[in-house]
Amino acid sequence: MNKPPHKKNPTFGIAVFIVVAMLVVIFTLVYNAIREKHEFENQSASAAPLISSGVAAAATVLKPASGAAQ
Repeated sequence: MNKPPHKKNPTFGIAVFIVVAMLVVIFTLVYNAIREKHEFENQSASAAPLISSGVAAAATVLKPASGAAQ
C-alpha cells in the first residue's frame, strides 16, 4: 500500500516566523533601553559635579553668615 505524500502544514511555518519576529523585536527594545540607560548615566555622571558645585554655591549665598543678627 502506498501512502499519500505528507502535505506540509503552512501554519507551522507562519507560527515559527511570528515567534522569531517577536523575539527580534523584544531583543531590540531591551538592547536600546540598556544602551540609552548607559548613555544617560554617563551624561548625568559628567554633569553631576557641575550641578553639585552650582548647588553648593547657591546654598552658601542663601545661608546667612553665622554672626549675623537674626
